[in-house]
Amino acid sequence: MIKIKENNSKSQKEKLDPVLTKVSLILVFGSLAPLLDSTMVNVAIKTLASDLKSTVSIIQWVITGYVLAMAMAVPISGWAINRFGGKRLYEFSLILFLAGSILSALSWDIGSLIVFRFLQGIGAGLLMPTMTTMLFQISGGRNMGRMASITSIPMLLAPILGPVLGGIIVNNLGWRWIFYINIPITIIALLLALWGIPKDGLLGKKQPLDIIGILLLSPAFALLIYGIAQIASQGGLNSSAVLVPVVIGLLLMAMFIVYTLRTKISPVLDLHLFRSRNFSASTILLFMSGFITNSGLLLLPLYYQQVRGESVLLAGLLLIPQGIGMLLTRSQMGKLTDKIGARPIVLVSLVITAIGTLPFAFANSETNQVLLAVVLLIRGAGLGGVFIPIMVSAYVGLSNEQIPHASIATRILQTIGSAFGSAILATIVEHQLASQSILDIQNVTSAYNVAFWWSVGFTLIAIIPTLFLAKHKKSEHKI
Repeated sequence: MIKIKENNSKSQKEKLDPVLTKVSLILVFGSLAPLLDSTMVNVAIKTLASDLKSTVSIIQWVITGYVLAMAMAVPISGWAINRFGGKRLYEFSLILFLAGSILSALSWDIGSLIVFRFLQGIGAGLLMPTMTTMLFQISGGRNMGRMASITSIPMLLAPILGPVLGGIIVNNLGWRWIFYINIPITIIALLLALWGIPKDGLLGKKQPLDIIGILLLSPAFALLIYGIAQIASQGGLNSSAVLVPVVIGLLLMAMFIVYTLRTKISPVLDLHLFRSRNFSASTILLFMSGFITNSGLLLLPLYYQQVRGESVLLAGLLLIPQGIGMLLTRSQMGKLTDKIGARPIVLVSLVITAIGTLPFAFANSETNQVLLAVVLLIRGAGLGGVFIPIMVSAYVGLSNEQIPHASIATRILQTIGSAFGSAILATIVEHQLASQSILDIQNVTSAYNVAFWWSVGFTLIAIIPTLFLAKHKKSEHKI
């Protein structure tokens, strides 16, 4: 370990290494297609059901199968990076996603589309943690905040632009073009990766594949995601469609924990990372940030459509101020995180997010549109300062060998948090509506007001683990 005094590295911190900048931009471009695809497909569900002569309940597997495939692929990424290298795995995941996109566009019935979307999901599930691992390994622990702020741009833009682009494409070109549009993007991303990403050095000792660990962790993750996703459609936790997969998933997760702590081979996920208070606090916060962000992505469009009577496309456009707010703050969050650390930024950002969400707990169909736009701008500004500092904090002090494990853990918890947030708040809205004898606009508004109160509450609860984030050390960096 080399200790470098801050005054000797000041010039290095002021200017990013051109190689790091080039690699991060290539990684950003490569993640565009998977992130946009997952949001664009959501708006095409009714069209898919009509064209493929299927029911909405079956068509939902176009989304569910994709998410489950991603969940099952994530745990394999750490071993695959060690075995084949980040660059090769990144290129392979792009090829898988490309093949899945081409086949999905050529689907002849609902069964074939679900199968090909599963292939797409495997590619995306390998791609995203690999991108994160490569970023932090190549940066060597330097300027991680600024690097993360660059590579997180697609994750910011996808939920905002995806539904709008999806609506335009489906209305004017047809649903197959949602998949066709991935083809040129993925091919360019693959060519850029071949040209611009340096070869990474593999570890001298090849890590054996932890087959038992994968057979426990992958289905555990997939079953938890599936069970949680059923909460809203089943009206709560009491349904066997929710309880059976969740209970089995938790049992498999418990078995995985016991097995991993006793195994003598290198596990698919090193649980010793959680001995670090900072890493544990960061992963809890990533779970909660997924909850906070995704719950808003669910509630806000529905509020505009069901309370204010806006179309799907206009609802997407009305959410643009939130995206602008995220862009305004996120561009500076990386640099600020490198300078003062994650804790103060996350604390302030959570408070701002709560302030920007609170007015929706009182809003109705007559609330001034300009006022709501300003509130969304504030909410977006808060959200823009949450994710990057937490992600950077999770990787502080980790060795190159630990980074793939950290990428798996952070991806799993963030994904579960996102699914949990959407499911819980959707269920709250459903229960509020079910308790009303007459569904007029006032009762619908009240249901969403209650759900927004819950969102505010969870945002403020996230302050507690934030207090356990490590304090920033200005004097040295680890390389």
